[in-house]
Amino acid sequence: MNLRIGIILIGLLFVSCEKNESSSQNDEETGNCATGTSTATILVNIDEEIYNNDESVLAYSKYSWSSDGTNRMLIGNGIPNHEVGTFPNSNNPNSISEQNVSKSFTLCPSIIYESGLEFVGPAMAIAYALNSVKFDPATAGRCNDAGECSLARGEGNWNIEALGHETFDFGDDMNHAHVQPNGAYHYHGIPELLTDFLGDKDGMTLVGWASDGFPVYARYGYADPENSQSQLKALTTSYRLKSQPDENRPNTLTAILGGPNANSNINKPIPMGAFTQDYEYVEGLGDLDECNGIFGVTPEFPDGIYYYVVTDDFPFFTRCLKGNI
Repeated sequence: MNLRIGIILIGLLFVSCEKNESSSQNDEETGNCATGTSTATILVNIDEEIYNNDESVLAYSKYSWSSDGTNRMLIGNGIPNHEVGTFPNSNNPNSISEQNVSKSFTLCPSIIYESGLEFVGPAMAIAYALNSVKFDPATAGRCNDAGECSLARGEGNWNIEALGHETFDFGDDMNHAHVQPNGAYHYHGIPELLTDFLGDKDGMTLVGWASDGFPVYARYGYADPENSQSQLKALTTSYRLKSQPDENRPNTLTAILGGPNANSNINKPIPMGAFTQDYEYVEGLGDLDECNGIFGVTPEFPDGIYYYVVTDDFPFFTRCLKGNI
C-alpha cells in the first residue's frame, strides 16, 4: 500500500513539473509580461528580400523581424524598399549603400520615464522602420551666435532642423529622408512611400518600432484615442514656435562652413523654425505628448498601447523615449 502511494505521488510530481514547464513555455511564447504591454504576436514573422530598381538604389532591400520569446529581433541592410530621391544630389553628396542592421527590442515595453528621456547622439538609432531604415530626426548641423553654420559636424549652440523651413537644404527627398556620409539612408519625418508600400496611406499604419519597444505609427490615429469606431484624423503635436527668439540666437546666416555649398559671404535671414531651440512644448496644445506619443487603441492593439507618431509638423518624430532601451 505504501509503495502504491509513493508511486502515485511521484507520478503527480512529474505531471505537476510538466505542467509548470509547459505553462512557462506558453508564457514565453505568448509574451506574457510582468510589466508593460505585450507586443509578442505583432509582426514577428517577416522575412523580405525585394529588389529596388530605383536608379539611386539598384540593390536588394533585405529585412527580417522575428522573436526569441523575450525580444523582437531585426536583421536588415537598411536599403529602402520604395522609390527615393536622387542621391547624390547638389545638397547631399552621399550615395545609398548597404548597412549592417542587427537590433533587438523588448516585447514587453513599459513606461519608465513619464516625461521622456531625451535621446541624442549618433551611437544608437531612436527607431527603425519595418524595412530596417532608421529614423534619425535630428541633424548634426549647427550654427554659432555669429550665424556661421555647418550642416555636418557643426559647432555652436543652435541645432539646425532638417525639415520645416527653407533656410538650410539637406537634400532630403519625398520621404523626408536623405543619406549620411556612411551611406545610411534614413528618415527625418513621415516615410511617405513606405506607408504607400504598406498599403494604407490614409489609415492607421504601423511603420516601425522605437528602441524602447513601443510601436510607431504614421500621421493618423483615432479622434477618440480609446474608441476604434471613432474617425481617423491626422494627429497634432503639442509644440509651437516661441513668440520670441532665444537670447543670442543668430537671425542672419553669414556663412556655410564646409560641404558642397560652402560660402563665406552670405547675408540671408534665418526665420524662426530653422533651429530646434525655436520650438517649445505646451502640454495639451495638440493630441500628442512631449515625446510625440499617445496612449490609445490601434488596429494591432485593440486594448490600447502607448505609441509614437510620425507627424507633419515639428518635432516630426520623437526626440525622447518613454521606455527602457
